[in-house]
Amino acid sequence: MLRIYCEEPYRAMSRTVNDPKLLYLDLLKKSLTRYLAGEIYRPFSRRALRWLLEVGPVGKLLQSRGIAVMRRCPFDAKAREEGRDWPSEAETMIGLQRLDNLQECIVTVVDDGVPGDLIETGVWRGGASIFMRAVLKVYGDTSRLVWLADSFRGLPKPNAKAYPADSGDCHWQYGELAVSLDTVKSHFQRYGLLDDQVRFLIGWFSETLPDAPMERLALIRLDGDMYESTMDGLSALYPKLSVGGYLIVDDYGAIPACRQAVHDYREQHGINEPIETIDWTGIFWRRAGA
Repeated sequence: MLRIYCEEPYRAMSRTVNDPKLLYLDLLKKSLTRYLAGEIYRPFSRRALRWLLEVGPVGKLLQSRGIAVMRRCPFDAKAREEGRDWPSEAETMIGLQRLDNLQECIVTVVDDGVPGDLIETGVWRGGASIFMRAVLKVYGDTSRLVWLADSFRGLPKPNAKAYPADSGDCHWQYGELAVSLDTVKSHFQRYGLLDDQVRFLIGWFSETLPDAPMERLALIRLDGDMYESTMDGLSALYPKLSVGGYLIVDDYGAIPACRQAVHDYREQHGINEPIETIDWTGIFWRRAGA
């Protein structure tokens, strides 16, 4: 028997279950996050990182060799649950609460017959997408594809002229965020989930998303950090989101530029569905009918 709980602000609920599907998915979430154990790394503060890269000779040497500057931290189970750290080994950093939300959204669109595939833009080591494929498999959905959109070489340098909100963004300097396609595929294979229902869109979002080959989407998960990446995802993919489908944004609470992109897009397109909070940074809404 397993007691599953989810604390506020995301849909507080508590129940005891012995359903093998839920037991498997709960175990998978704790495996993908390395929730039970594991060391973590966090980036230095922006000020310290700028000094290391621009002033410090050691920082310049590390940067020239593609080595990210990180600091080692003790394991914090609460931080891992809430997705507040950068785990050194886990396949995802989004935490248990955002995985709980992802599971509920997928199960809902499957149960309600909402048409369309699932997509994640910005996949890091692939953990959230692996979980998306697992949920479909557990619930016997053989018709939907899981799409992974990523450059597989990190984030782009900010284009501050076109997107002023991204001015000073330094995500592109974090080598830890550059995970190769082969590495992501190996993680899918580790869990026995790399099959013909998994597809990859390789390149910058501005190049791959406008002509992405799916016709309809039932779930969109945006994890691009930046204004530009978030707006690219919304502009190209939201028109394909079916009524009853879900839009999830990972960095809304953590990164002001991402939050601004969400509000700018909603205002430009008259989107009035209420934004629901998952945890300290994740939000989502369900697309309503016309």
